[in-house]
Amino acid sequence: MGHGVHPIARHQRGRGTALLLIDWINDFDFEGSDDLLAAALPAARRTAELRARATAAGLPVLCVNDNFGHWRSDFQDVIEKCRTGRSREIVDLLLPSERDFFVLKPKHSGFLHTPLELLLDNLDVGTLIMTGLAGNICVLFTAHDAHMRDFRVVVPRDCVASNTKRENDFALEQLAHVVHADVRGSEEIVLREGGVATRPTGS
Repeated sequence: MGHGVHPIARHQRGRGTALLLIDWINDFDFEGSDDLLAAALPAARRTAELRARATAAGLPVLCVNDNFGHWRSDFQDVIEKCRTGRSREIVDLLLPSERDFFVLKPKHSGFLHTPLELLLDNLDVGTLIMTGLAGNICVLFTAHDAHMRDFRVVVPRDCVASNTKRENDFALEQLAHVVHADVRGSEEIVLREGGVATRPTGS
């Protein structure tokens, strides 16, 4: 018998795919937010296009958002708080619809002390397409937790943003090499009912 680490059996996740919108509903009221906002707007526009395709394909959309420490808030309170001032364009681009699901999170990962995993199991989801802010913080933490729970992770590189390009590129590198995430651009992702596929490079 070899002396390597014994592989751990993977949990069999669902067959479906869900699109996660992580922390897009944001008031950008923190130090360094100017740089993040500048990077977030083009990423939000690409995410809105991807979200339209996901909805057309019948895939569930989950808004996984920080509660910003307001423990008495519900999702509508968060939207109203962030739908003013300079964050309005992004909020309006990615405003939740009546068919979307909502998960408020207290910390960086969407899985920490939230019903996200139970919801995904109920929806028979095994693949997560993650978009959002910031790529090197909440998206990265949520992706790590998803990987440890045996979800397949897809993070379209043009649908996440961080305070700097260097930080965002580093996060995408970590996602690709540690989480084994697919980090192709959103236009390379083919969405179909019940699942996701990627176009071969150069197609």
